[in-house]
Amino acid sequence: MVRGGIYLLAACLALPSVAAAETMSFGDAAAMLAKGCGAEIVANCRGVNLDSNRLKECLSRNQDVTSPQCKATYLQAFDAIQKRIAARVTVANACTREIVKICHGSTKETSKSVPCLMTASGVSRNCNQALTDAGYR
Repeated sequence: MVRGGIYLLAACLALPSVAAAETMSFGDAAAMLAKGCGAEIVANCRGVNLDSNRLKECLSRNQDVTSPQCKATYLQAFDAIQKRIAARVTVANACTREIVKICHGSTKETSKSVPCLMTASGVSRNCNQALTDAGYR
């Protein structure tokens, strides 16, 4: 059941949510976490809802029994998740003109404009880079 939970975490993190260049995908971060901390998650976080915040709290609480490899892995994985989320937030800022003028959307609902931004012509270089960093491409 816990192994299924790890896969559920990976699937949830892979879903679109909203920087830095070359961010790691949510799926890759979850896979890295499962590989480096799978045993610790099974042993110490049984019954914990496997969303990223609760899992991070559980692993932090159990640092005294967590392997050095897992400590390094989970810090790196959760940092990668936060960077990807931040990159998705920057899409609204970098693509404001394109969202409003080209896609006739609202920056309050950037995710609804992403399909348009991906196919529209006249999208700025900064907007294209923000889309790439956010993992939409």
